[in-house]
Amino acid sequence: MPASPFRPSRRQHVDTHDPEPRRAAWSALVAGPAVYLTAEFVAAAAWTDPPYSYTHHFISALGVRGPATAFGQFMLSPLAPVMNAGLVLFGVVVLVGVLALRLPAARRLPVVAAAVVLAVGSAVVALFPGDGDALDSGAADHHALGAFGAFTAGNALVLLLGAAHRPLGISRGRGRALVALGVLGLAGMVGYVALLAAETGVLVGLVERTAIYPFLAGLLLLGLALRRAARRRENGLVNGNGLVATGSTTTR
Repeated sequence: MPASPFRPSRRQHVDTHDPEPRRAAWSALVAGPAVYLTAEFVAAAAWTDPPYSYTHHFISALGVRGPATAFGQFMLSPLAPVMNAGLVLFGVVVLVGVLALRLPAARRLPVVAAAVVLAVGSAVVALFPGDGDALDSGAADHHALGAFGAFTAGNALVLLLGAAHRPLGISRGRGRALVALGVLGLAGMVGYVALLAAETGVLVGLVERTAIYPFLAGLLLLGLALRRAARRRENGLVNGNGLVATGSTTTR
């Protein structure tokens, strides 16, 4: 017998273990990487002499107004404020997205902590550009701490979010993909540190991006997965027991 629209049948189920993702969460997690990549692209496109190289130049060079020479690279970024503003905004937007997630307290605390470190690290990188003057003032130390803090926290964040796939309401496969991206980013970080220690500078921009792009991809992947899950719930397609709701009836 069809369930009454006013009185739920015994087969109807309200899912309490797989909460509906908030719109603010998935929107911010998608917007954060988009903000960063857009700022990076716009700042890089403004370089003319020399043109910016994604494989050769440090990411930090995009935030140095210049002209300056540091770490063996000439830096002249006409739109340095765009890159630095993008870094700050990226961290804030991702933090907002993480705060909007519904997670159990045991999982929420480390996830929020990682997002806070990512946001603070990104802001420090923007406020203390890695230019030549910074070497004398000590600001380069702040820049390096901010960068490595952000790299580590960003990859740890997607690892933690991947491990929390069930309370987030995303598939195990997507959770594993997030974990894999976090591991890839941390491996990229190790490679980047090794390259800096060797002082070769060969493809340093490319290797540096292997520490950043994986967690950007992870945040974007999670945001899109949460968006898909939210829309499925809005359409009433599937509830927690795997029952398909059609109008006022519920079927398997």
